[in-house]
Amino acid sequence: MVVAYVMVKAHTGNAGELRDEIESTDGVVSAHIVAGDVDIIAKVEVESPGVVKNIAADSIRTLSGVEDTHTYIAME
Repeated sequence: MVVAYVMVKAHTGNAGELRDEIESTDGVVSAHIVAGDVDIIAKVEVESPGVVKNIAADSIRTLSGVEDTHTYIAME
């Protein structure tokens, strides 16, 4: 099992709707609005790093309202 965290920067005013969309994405187990440099942190649990890439780059990053993403794969 691969665990990863996707940090999402949202366009102003889009965080609430965006969080719901992200959380409904297959492989995303939770998504939280946070304070700081990013607006949403999504936790992903999948079978391989390639699936993390698909979720982060092809699903989350392409959502309307996403300004930027950074993905971090947990090492343990």
